[in-house]
Amino acid sequence: MSEDEQAESNPPRRRRWRPWAYGLAALLLLVIAAFGFYAWRLNSHLGNIDRFDTAEIKNRPSKADNKAINVLLLGSDKGKEVAGSGDSLAEDADAATWPTGKYRSDTLMVVHISADRKRVQLVSIPRDTFTMLYDGEGNPQHEEKINAAFSNWGPNGAISTVEHLTGVRIDHVAIIDWAGFKDLSTAVGGVPVTVPEAVYDSKQDKQWEARDYLLKGEEALQYVRMRYGLTRSDFDRINRQQNFLRSLMREMLDSGKLTKPLEFDAMLQALTENLVVDEAWSNGDLRSLALGLRGLEDRNVTFLTMPIGAERTDATYGAVLEVDEAKAQQLFAALRGDKVGGYLKKYPDDVLAEDDQIS
Repeated sequence: MSEDEQAESNPPRRRRWRPWAYGLAALLLLVIAAFGFYAWRLNSHLGNIDRFDTAEIKNRPSKADNKAINVLLLGSDKGKEVAGSGDSLAEDADAATWPTGKYRSDTLMVVHISADRKRVQLVSIPRDTFTMLYDGEGNPQHEEKINAAFSNWGPNGAISTVEHLTGVRIDHVAIIDWAGFKDLSTAVGGVPVTVPEAVYDSKQDKQWEARDYLLKGEEALQYVRMRYGLTRSDFDRINRQQNFLRSLMREMLDSGKLTKPLEFDAMLQALTENLVVDEAWSNGDLRSLALGLRGLEDRNVTFLTMPIGAERTDATYGAVLEVDEAKAQQLFAALRGDKVGGYLKKYPDDVLAEDDQIS
Protein backbone atom coordinates (compact mmCIF):
# COMPACT_ATOMS: atom_id res chain seq x y z
CA MET A 1 0.00 0.00 0.00
CA SER A 2 1.33 3.43 -0.95
CA GLU A 3 1.86 6.18 1.60
CA ASP A 4 -1.07 8.15 0.12
CA GLU A 5 -3.38 5.13 0.35
CA GLN A 6 -2.23 4.48 3.91
CA ALA A 7 -2.93 8.12 4.85
CA GLU A 8 -6.45 7.89 3.42
CA SER A 9 -7.20 4.69 5.31
CA ASN A 10 -5.78 6.17 8.58
CA PRO A 11 -6.92 9.82 8.65
CA PRO A 12 -5.33 11.97 11.38
CA ARG A 13 -7.20 11.93 14.66
CA ARG A 14 -8.72 15.20 15.73
CA ARG A 15 -7.38 16.46 19.03
CA ARG A 16 -10.18 16.44 21.57
CA TRP A 17 -10.27 19.33 24.03
CA ARG A 18 -11.03 18.36 27.56
CA PRO A 19 -13.29 20.58 29.71
CA TRP A 20 -10.28 21.72 31.75
CA ALA A 21 -8.59 22.88 28.54
CA TYR A 22 -11.56 25.13 27.72
CA GLY A 23 -11.42 26.49 31.25
CA LEU A 24 -7.70 27.20 30.96
CA ALA A 25 -8.17 28.94 27.64
CA ALA A 26 -10.97 31.07 29.08
CA LEU A 27 -8.83 31.99 32.08
CA LEU A 28 -5.96 32.96 29.79
CA LEU A 29 -8.26 35.20 27.77
CA LEU A 30 -9.50 36.84 30.97
CA VAL A 31 -5.94 37.49 32.11
CA ILE A 32 -5.04 39.01 28.74
CA ALA A 33 -8.20 41.10 28.76
CA ALA A 34 -7.58 42.28 32.33
CA PHE A 35 -3.97 43.18 31.56
CA GLY A 36 -5.13 45.02 28.46
CA PHE A 37 -7.66 46.95 30.53
CA TYR A 38 -5.11 47.98 33.15
CA ALA A 39 -2.54 48.96 30.52
CA TRP A 40 -5.13 50.92 28.55
CA ARG A 41 -6.49 52.74 31.60
CA LEU A 42 -2.99 53.40 32.92
CA ASN A 43 -1.90 54.94 29.61
CA SER A 44 -5.12 56.92 29.41
CA HIS A 45 -4.74 58.42 32.89
CA LEU A 46 -0.99 59.06 32.60
CA GLY A 47 -1.71 61.10 29.50
CA ASN A 48 -3.82 63.45 31.62
CA ILE A 49 -0.97 64.45 33.95
CA ASP A 50 0.11 68.08 33.55
CA ARG A 51 3.84 68.76 33.13
CA PHE A 52 6.22 71.69 33.44
CA ASP A 53 9.73 72.41 32.17
CA THR A 54 12.83 72.43 34.43
CA ALA A 55 15.42 73.03 31.72
CA GLU A 56 16.50 76.53 32.83
CA ILE A 57 17.77 75.61 36.33
CA LYS A 58 21.52 76.25 36.75
CA ASN A 59 24.14 75.24 39.31
CA ARG A 60 22.68 71.82 40.07
CA PRO A 61 24.43 68.98 41.96
CA SER A 62 25.85 66.18 39.85
CA LYS A 63 23.79 63.04 39.42
CA ALA A 64 24.82 60.24 41.74
CA ASP A 65 26.68 57.35 40.14
CA ASN A 66 23.90 54.86 40.88
CA LYS A 67 20.39 54.08 39.68
CA ALA A 68 18.57 55.38 42.73
CA ILE A 69 15.87 58.00 42.11
CA ASN A 70 15.20 61.11 44.21
CA VAL A 71 11.80 62.72 43.78
CA LEU A 72 10.78 66.04 45.30
CA LEU A 73 7.16 65.66 46.45
CA LEU A 74 5.33 68.94 47.06
CA GLY A 75 1.87 69.33 48.53
CA SER A 76 0.31 72.41 46.94
CA ASP A 77 -2.50 74.68 48.10
CA LYS A 78 -3.96 77.68 46.31
CA GLY A 79 -2.96 80.97 47.88
CA LYS A 80 -4.14 84.35 46.67
CA GLU A 81 -5.47 84.92 43.17
CA VAL A 82 -3.06 86.72 40.85
CA ALA A 83 -4.43 88.72 37.93
CA GLY A 84 -3.25 87.57 34.51
CA SER A 85 -2.00 84.19 35.72
CA GLY A 86 -2.81 80.89 34.04
CA ASP A 87 -5.57 78.38 34.68
CA SER A 88 -3.30 75.64 36.07
CA LEU A 89 -0.08 75.18 38.02
CA ALA A 90 1.64 73.65 34.97
CA GLU A 91 0.64 76.65 32.84
CA ASP A 92 1.90 79.08 35.48
CA ALA A 93 5.17 77.15 35.88
CA ASP A 94 5.91 77.48 32.16
CA ALA A 95 4.87 81.14 31.93
CA ALA A 96 7.42 83.93 31.52
CA THR A 97 6.61 85.20 35.02
CA TRP A 98 5.67 83.02 38.00
CA PRO A 99 2.60 84.37 39.89
CA THR A 100 4.20 85.06 43.28
CA GLY A 101 1.98 84.03 46.18
CA LYS A 102 -0.65 82.23 44.12
CA TYR A 103 0.46 78.80 45.35
CA ARG A 104 1.79 77.57 48.67
CA SER A 105 3.63 74.39 49.56
CA ASP A 106 3.82 73.71 53.28
CA THR A 107 4.63 70.06 52.56
CA LEU A 108 8.04 69.14 51.12
CA MET A 109 9.37 65.59 50.98
CA VAL A 110 12.38 64.05 49.29
CA VAL A 111 11.33 60.56 48.22
CA HIS A 112 14.38 58.31 47.80
CA ILE A 113 13.82 55.15 45.76
CA SER A 114 16.70 52.71 46.08
CA ALA A 115 18.57 51.47 43.02
CA ASP A 116 17.21 47.93 43.50
CA ARG A 117 13.65 49.35 43.88
CA LYS A 118 13.19 47.37 47.11
CA ARG A 119 13.23 50.29 49.55
CA VAL A 120 11.73 53.78 49.69
CA GLN A 121 12.48 56.51 52.22
CA LEU A 122 10.39 59.68 52.52
CA VAL A 123 12.26 62.54 54.17
CA SER A 124 10.06 65.47 55.25
CA ILE A 125 11.57 68.96 55.30
CA PRO A 126 9.72 71.21 57.79
CA ARG A 127 8.14 74.26 56.17
CA ASP A 128 9.77 76.62 58.72
CA THR A 129 13.32 75.45 57.95
CA PHE A 130 15.45 78.61 57.69
CA THR A 131 17.78 78.42 54.71
CA MET A 132 19.08 80.26 51.66
CA LEU A 133 16.43 80.44 48.94
CA TYR A 134 17.16 80.12 45.22
CA ASP A 135 15.06 81.38 42.34
CA GLY A 136 13.78 79.41 39.36
CA GLU A 137 17.09 79.75 37.53
CA GLY A 138 19.20 78.61 40.47
CA ASN A 139 20.42 82.02 41.66
CA PRO A 140 20.77 82.69 45.42
CA GLN A 141 18.32 85.22 46.85
CA HIS A 142 18.08 85.56 50.65
CA GLU A 143 17.54 83.44 53.76
CA GLU A 144 13.92 82.70 54.65
CA LYS A 145 11.59 79.83 55.52
CA ILE A 146 11.96 77.12 52.88
CA ASN A 147 8.28 77.05 51.92
CA ALA A 148 8.69 80.55 50.46
CA ALA A 149 10.81 79.15 47.60
CA PHE A 150 7.79 77.53 45.92
CA SER A 151 5.51 80.48 46.63
CA ASN A 152 7.97 83.01 45.23
CA TRP A 153 9.60 81.12 42.33
CA GLY A 154 7.50 78.05 41.66
CA PRO A 155 8.58 74.42 41.26
CA ASN A 156 12.02 75.31 39.89
CA GLY A 157 12.71 77.56 42.86
CA ALA A 158 11.75 74.74 45.22
CA ILE A 159 13.97 72.28 43.32
CA SER A 160 16.99 74.57 43.38
CA THR A 161 16.53 75.47 47.05
CA VAL A 162 16.22 71.82 48.15
CA GLU A 163 19.20 70.81 46.00
CA HIS A 164 21.41 73.51 47.51
CA LEU A 165 20.25 72.63 51.02
CA THR A 166 20.87 68.88 50.63
CA GLY A 167 23.42 68.51 47.83
CA VAL A 168 21.08 65.81 46.47
CA ARG A 169 20.26 65.92 42.76
CA ILE A 170 16.48 65.89 42.34
CA ASP A 171 15.68 63.57 39.44
CA HIS A 172 11.97 64.31 39.24
CA VAL A 173 9.27 66.44 40.82
CA ALA A 174 5.69 65.51 41.70
CA ILE A 175 3.28 68.19 42.91
CA ILE A 176 -0.05 67.05 44.27
CA ASP A 177 -2.88 69.36 45.13
CA TRP A 178 -3.80 68.55 48.74
CA ALA A 179 -7.42 68.89 47.72
CA GLY A 180 -6.80 65.80 45.59
CA PHE A 181 -6.51 63.75 48.75
CA LYS A 182 -10.25 64.20 49.16
CA ASP A 183 -10.81 62.28 45.93
CA LEU A 184 -8.07 59.70 46.61
CA SER A 185 -9.22 58.96 50.15
CA THR A 186 -12.75 58.46 48.85
CA ALA A 187 -11.56 56.26 45.97
CA VAL A 188 -9.93 53.78 48.39
CA GLY A 189 -13.03 53.70 50.58
CA GLY A 190 -11.48 55.69 53.42
CA VAL A 191 -8.11 55.85 55.16
CA PRO A 192 -7.96 54.44 58.72
CA VAL A 193 -6.16 56.54 61.35
CA THR A 194 -6.22 56.72 65.14
CA VAL A 195 -6.50 59.95 67.12
CA PRO A 196 -5.32 59.01 70.64
CA GLU A 197 -6.33 62.23 72.43
CA ALA A 198 -9.12 64.72 71.86
CA VAL A 199 -7.91 67.93 70.23
CA TYR A 200 -9.55 71.02 68.76
CA ASP A 201 -8.35 72.67 65.53
CA SER A 202 -9.23 76.35 65.92
CA LYS A 203 -8.12 77.22 62.38
CA GLN A 204 -10.54 74.77 60.75
CA ASP A 205 -13.10 74.74 63.61
CA LYS A 206 -12.82 70.96 63.84
CA GLN A 207 -13.06 68.87 67.00
CA TRP A 208 -11.19 65.56 66.86
CA GLU A 209 -12.31 63.00 69.42
CA ALA A 210 -10.04 60.25 70.76
CA ARG A 211 -11.06 57.31 68.57
CA ASP A 212 -10.45 55.48 65.31
CA TYR A 213 -11.44 57.24 62.11
CA LEU A 214 -11.99 56.13 58.53
CA LEU A 215 -11.09 59.36 56.75
CA LYS A 216 -12.42 60.33 53.36
CA GLY A 217 -13.29 63.49 51.51
CA GLU A 218 -13.17 66.81 53.35
CA GLU A 219 -12.37 65.19 56.71
CA ALA A 220 -9.23 63.58 55.25
CA LEU A 221 -8.11 66.98 53.98
CA GLN A 222 -8.73 68.54 57.41
CA TYR A 223 -6.58 65.83 59.01
CA VAL A 224 -3.51 66.34 56.82
CA ARG A 225 -3.79 70.14 56.93
CA MET A 226 -4.16 70.48 60.71
CA ARG A 227 -1.47 72.41 62.56
CA TYR A 228 -3.29 74.52 65.15
CA GLY A 229 -3.99 72.70 68.41
CA LEU A 230 -1.13 70.22 68.00
CA THR A 231 1.50 70.18 70.74
CA ARG A 232 4.47 70.50 68.36
CA SER A 233 2.69 72.39 65.60
CA ASP A 234 4.33 71.63 62.23
CA PHE A 235 6.32 68.65 63.54
CA ASP A 236 3.08 66.97 64.58
CA ARG A 237 1.48 67.92 61.26
CA ILE A 238 4.38 66.23 59.47
CA ASN A 239 3.79 63.09 61.54
CA ARG A 240 0.08 63.28 60.74
CA GLN A 241 0.79 63.52 57.03
CA GLN A 242 3.28 60.66 57.19
CA ASN A 243 0.78 58.54 59.12
CA PHE A 244 -1.91 59.33 56.57
CA LEU A 245 0.34 58.47 53.61
CA ARG A 246 1.45 55.23 55.26
CA SER A 247 -2.14 54.20 55.95
CA LEU A 248 -3.23 55.23 52.44
CA MET A 249 -0.43 53.16 50.93
CA ARG A 250 -1.49 50.12 52.94
CA GLU A 251 -5.08 50.53 51.85
CA MET A 252 -3.98 50.55 48.23
CA LEU A 253 -1.52 47.64 48.51
CA ASP A 254 -2.97 45.32 51.14
CA SER A 255 -6.65 45.42 50.29
CA GLY A 256 -6.25 44.18 46.72
CA LYS A 257 -7.71 47.36 45.25
CA LEU A 258 -4.98 47.50 42.61
CA THR A 259 -6.33 44.26 41.12
CA LYS A 260 -9.96 45.41 40.98
CA PRO A 261 -10.75 47.31 37.77
CA LEU A 262 -13.23 49.84 39.17
CA GLU A 263 -11.18 50.64 42.28
CA PHE A 264 -7.98 50.77 40.23
CA ASP A 265 -9.55 53.18 37.76
CA ALA A 266 -10.97 55.44 40.48
CA MET A 267 -7.61 55.68 42.27
CA LEU A 268 -5.77 56.46 39.06
CA GLN A 269 -8.25 59.17 38.15
CA ALA A 270 -8.13 60.76 41.62
CA LEU A 271 -4.33 60.81 41.56
CA THR A 272 -3.61 61.93 38.01
CA GLU A 273 -6.25 64.68 37.97
CA ASN A 274 -4.47 66.38 40.86
CA LEU A 275 -0.86 65.68 39.91
CA VAL A 276 1.75 67.78 38.10
CA VAL A 277 5.22 66.40 37.24
CA ASP A 278 8.32 67.62 35.43
CA GLU A 279 8.40 67.36 31.66
CA ALA A 280 11.35 64.94 31.69
CA TRP A 281 9.27 62.35 33.55
CA SER A 282 7.67 60.59 30.60
CA ASN A 283 4.76 58.18 30.73
CA GLY A 284 7.17 55.40 29.81
CA ASP A 285 9.42 56.27 32.75
CA LEU A 286 6.42 56.30 35.11
CA ARG A 287 5.28 52.90 33.84
CA SER A 288 8.79 51.47 34.21
CA LEU A 289 9.04 52.78 37.75
CA ALA A 290 5.65 51.33 38.63
CA LEU A 291 6.75 47.93 37.30
CA GLY A 292 10.05 48.17 39.16
CA LEU A 293 8.22 48.84 42.44
CA ARG A 294 5.58 46.15 42.02
CA GLY A 295 7.28 43.93 44.62
CA LEU A 296 7.68 46.72 47.19
CA GLU A 297 6.36 45.86 50.66
CA ASP A 298 5.07 48.51 53.04
CA ARG A 299 7.57 47.42 55.71
CA ASN A 300 10.32 48.65 53.39
CA VAL A 301 8.83 52.15 53.14
CA THR A 302 10.32 54.43 55.80
CA PHE A 303 9.19 57.89 56.93
CA LEU A 304 11.56 60.32 58.64
CA THR A 305 12.17 64.04 59.06
CA MET A 306 15.28 66.03 58.22
CA PRO A 307 17.34 66.63 61.40
CA ILE A 308 16.46 69.95 63.00
CA GLY A 309 18.46 71.84 65.62
CA ALA A 310 17.35 74.97 67.45
CA GLU A 311 14.05 76.77 67.10
CA ARG A 312 14.34 80.54 67.33
CA THR A 313 12.47 83.72 66.57
CA ASP A 314 13.59 85.76 63.58
CA ALA A 315 12.87 89.50 63.59
CA THR A 316 11.36 89.31 60.08
CA TYR A 317 9.98 85.79 59.68
CA GLY A 318 8.94 84.85 63.21
CA ALA A 319 9.49 81.30 64.48
CA VAL A 320 12.06 79.50 62.33
CA LEU A 321 13.95 76.19 62.54
CA GLU A 322 17.69 75.78 62.17
CA VAL A 323 19.06 72.69 60.42
CA ASP A 324 21.12 70.28 62.53
CA GLU A 325 23.99 70.57 60.04
CA ALA A 326 26.23 67.77 61.37
CA LYS A 327 23.49 65.16 61.47
CA ALA A 328 21.69 66.39 58.35
CA GLN A 329 24.86 66.10 56.30
CA GLN A 330 25.06 62.43 57.24
CA LEU A 331 21.50 61.92 55.98
CA PHE A 332 22.15 63.84 52.76
CA ALA A 333 25.31 61.82 52.11
CA ALA A 334 23.30 58.62 52.64
CA LEU A 335 20.71 59.79 50.11
CA ARG A 336 23.39 60.61 47.55
CA GLY A 337 25.15 57.27 48.06
CA ASP A 338 21.94 55.17 48.23
CA LYS A 339 22.99 54.01 51.70
CA VAL A 340 20.11 55.26 53.81
CA GLY A 341 19.93 51.91 55.60
CA GLY A 342 23.22 52.66 57.33
CA TYR A 343 21.94 56.04 58.51
CA LEU A 344 18.74 54.45 59.86
CA LYS A 345 20.72 51.86 61.80
CA LYS A 346 22.74 54.65 63.40
CA TYR A 347 19.68 56.80 64.15
CA PRO A 348 16.71 54.39 64.53
CA ASP A 349 14.71 56.92 66.56
CA ASP A 350 14.48 59.20 63.52
CA VAL A 351 12.03 56.80 61.88
CA LEU A 352 8.30 57.37 62.28
CA ALA A 353 7.46 54.55 64.68
CA GLU A 354 4.85 51.97 63.80
CA ASP A 355 2.64 53.05 66.67
CA ASP A 356 3.05 56.80 66.16
CA GLN A 357 -0.45 58.24 66.02
CA ILE A 358 -0.53 62.00 66.47
CA SER A 359 -3.59 63.62 67.96
